[in-house]
Amino acid sequence: MALLEVKDLTIAFRSENKTVPAVTDISFSVENGEILALVGESGCGKSVTCMSLSRLLPEVAEIQKGSIELKTRSGETVDILSLEPRSLRKIRGGEIGYIFQEPSVSLNPVFRVGDQIAEALELHRPDVTDVKAETIELLRLVGIPDPVNRIKLYPHEMSGGMQQRVMIAMAIASHPSLLVADEPTTALDVTIQAQILDLLLQLRKDLGMSMILVTHNLGIVSETADRVAVMYAGRIVEYGPVRSLIDNPQHPYTRALLSAVPVLGQQTERLSTIPGSVPLPAEFPAGCRFCTRCTLCAGADAEKQLLCRNEVPPMRKAGNGHYCACHLITPGETVS
Repeated sequence: MALLEVKDLTIAFRSENKTVPAVTDISFSVENGEILALVGESGCGKSVTCMSLSRLLPEVAEIQKGSIELKTRSGETVDILSLEPRSLRKIRGGEIGYIFQEPSVSLNPVFRVGDQIAEALELHRPDVTDVKAETIELLRLVGIPDPVNRIKLYPHEMSGGMQQRVMIAMAIASHPSLLVADEPTTALDVTIQAQILDLLLQLRKDLGMSMILVTHNLGIVSETADRVAVMYAGRIVEYGPVRSLIDNPQHPYTRALLSAVPVLGQQTERLSTIPGSVPLPAEFPAGCRFCTRCTLCAGADAEKQLLCRNEVPPMRKAGNGHYCACHLITPGETVS
């Protein structure tokens, strides 16, 4: 089995006397040592999906169906959704580490960074005898100079890039088998973004971790990921190896995302854009959720437009390990 298997995951949020969908029938896997990228606009359900992996969702969230299975370091396969709180705490930060996009918010401003890393060690690696030495080693591993003195600093005394490195040190302190990086470079300038991504790739190699990388930047995806899941309005619309998906995109949404990426040296009067915006969860169409913005649907005949608006497109095979959910692409093998 893969390190992580997510099948038919459906999550909704309670609002007054009704529930609204957040993610619907999400299925994907992460292999050992693999980087899976989750791609899509804001509001597509990427972060909700990631938070559900260790049940970090708010109380108003309700997991309505599906399964999340994780193969632990001991070789045991656990069903995350059925774990009791005590066992779940071992998974959070232990088997699954998280890096968030705003380190200044995630770090506690009243504790020194060394103490915050030490706390992660004491919780998840009680066998470490010299916590201070291991904390210094973790800071050295993530590229922080002079770690002996930097462990004494408070978060506000460090730059944004250094704060993010501290967050990475905390996330890898437990030697997790899966690292979830939720837009880890969004708040950083371009030079620091490249440094952080290079660091993550090196840590994946050195520690043998798998990774889920959440981003809306397809340039980052093409350089770092092994496979990609494109999300739109709470559903996965295309899924496959990174080269196959980027070189031969099938879904109209994936094509639109790629066409909106500026190409160095290519002169155009206007950048391509996707008309409209992601619909609110309470207003998702009954069929394909992209149909209200889709140029293929808009140019189709009335019968096909009706199909797009009212029936959920099945996931069809579009290549070797490459799948797409669209009524208007060339039909292939339907995946159940």
